[in-house]
Amino acid sequence: MSHTDTPVLSVQDLRVTIGATELVHGVSFDVHDGQTVGIVGESGSGKSLSVLSATRLLDLPHQRVTGRSLLRGDDLVTAPKAKLRRVHGPEIGFVFQDPSTSLNPLLTLERQLTEGPETHLRLSHRAARTRAIELLEAVGLPDPERRLQSYPHQLSGGQRQRVMIAIALACDPSLLIADEPTTALDVTTQAQIIDLVREMQRERGMAVVWISHDLGVIGQVATDVTVLFRGDAVEQRPVLDLFDRPDHDYTKRLLASRPSLSSPPPEPAPADAAPVLEVSGLNVRFPVKSKTGTTWVHAVRDVSFTIARGTTLGLVGESGSGKSTIAGALTGQVSPESGSVSLSGSDVLAARGGELRGIRRRLAMVFQDPFSALNPRTTVSEAISEPLIVHGLRDGKRARASRVAELLEQVNLPTSFASRYPHEMSGGQRQRVCIARALACEPDVLILDESTASLDVSIQADVMALLKRLQRELGLAYLFIAHDLAVVHEMSHEVMVMRRGEIVEAGPSEALYGAPRHDYTRSLLAAIPPNRPAAALS
Repeated sequence: MSHTDTPVLSVQDLRVTIGATELVHGVSFDVHDGQTVGIVGESGSGKSLSVLSATRLLDLPHQRVTGRSLLRGDDLVTAPKAKLRRVHGPEIGFVFQDPSTSLNPLLTLERQLTEGPETHLRLSHRAARTRAIELLEAVGLPDPERRLQSYPHQLSGGQRQRVMIAIALACDPSLLIADEPTTALDVTTQAQIIDLVREMQRERGMAVVWISHDLGVIGQVATDVTVLFRGDAVEQRPVLDLFDRPDHDYTKRLLASRPSLSSPPPEPAPADAAPVLEVSGLNVRFPVKSKTGTTWVHAVRDVSFTIARGTTLGLVGESGSGKSTIAGALTGQVSPESGSVSLSGSDVLAARGGELRGIRRRLAMVFQDPFSALNPRTTVSEAISEPLIVHGLRDGKRARASRVAELLEQVNLPTSFASRYPHEMSGGQRQRVCIARALACEPDVLILDESTASLDVSIQADVMALLKRLQRELGLAYLFIAHDLAVVHEMSHEVMVMRRGEIVEAGPSEALYGAPRHDYTRSLLAAIPPNRPAAALS
């Protein structure tokens, strides 16, 4: 791709200091009209801090920014706030990771879409409203005129992200900053958003800076890539060169950690493995109340499956398909309308009192976000000890401390972590603590609900390796719930594909991935980012 000589944005020797600590160390990059530059790295690498400081959207207490950030020749680092107000919106648009927190829940889409054009372009409300309808139509939101009166909570996650893109483009900026815009989305919705941004870029000729921890996404969108590690730009290359010939060890590790359909499946389970969890004819319905009355949503419809000891059943599907509702029904968080659940012969749904308490010992769960799953005011030792106390498994502090130490060693954490609080650990360490807590009562079945989704790729790979080892050593059965088909392929012996509350396809992992029968399964597989960057194919 050819570019004009003058960059839209030229970042030169950018340094960001907070207090006495320099967090970004002399980062430089250029982005031209029609070009997409990918900024990639794991959590804490300085990706968002660098770009948002360069564009002066981020203004933290005790923050100091030095170097230059030239927007068509004008330095944003030294620009006064009045200048920045004229830049943010008309010249630079922003799309962030979570549209549910970026959009105002109290304002209609019309109010939020017309604000920028009315303020910066001096359009009348009627003209701004017409522009808002055109933008919603351009980003593929159906029935745009009616949608103007909707509130954010009335839209799906993918629809909210489309609205965020429309707001970012409302004033025709020459630069779009996309900060992890697809991270919270399903694989098919992610593919749609990527296609949408690329189409908008082609039509408008704008420059894009795309921030992501996902090299698969960067390979699809970027022409050039800057890799950040602990605030340093360790590698800057055209995207194909980076994927084919990475120089830095950190880049090599990121590329090697990516799950893919070419990754080997888990080791075969024993042929004589006994069933441990059997679900038959499970149905869950939820009431939805409105002014016209109550309607019922069939969240889970006639679902049946069996998991044998030492095996993993992968459950995949998009948001809203009913995956987590099944997990809720198995663990007593949701009441099924009908069906049966048997755990090693015990009737889970009919159990009460002591029998139910015994079942809960044998069926544990690990959630997606370890930070919200751990009490910020309790230590690791207290968090892991809680189920031991509830189920009366280890009497006395000394016995519980010994069990906590065993569990920490089991998940590859030092025993010194027992005295730490959640905020003193990384995301991967917190998830290991959650796994240790789930193992405290020696369960037969572990339900893993998107338990690797919030982790960086290298940490995700470490946690997946840990889960495989624990399964081999302890004979655990896993229900592995995820929207990432590449991760499910690497973890699962059997796979079920769920759509709108129903299982549309199920079978052995290799057979299902090798020759999918259902159109929906094929569409999910087609949406997985390729191992080789899209730029290499164009």
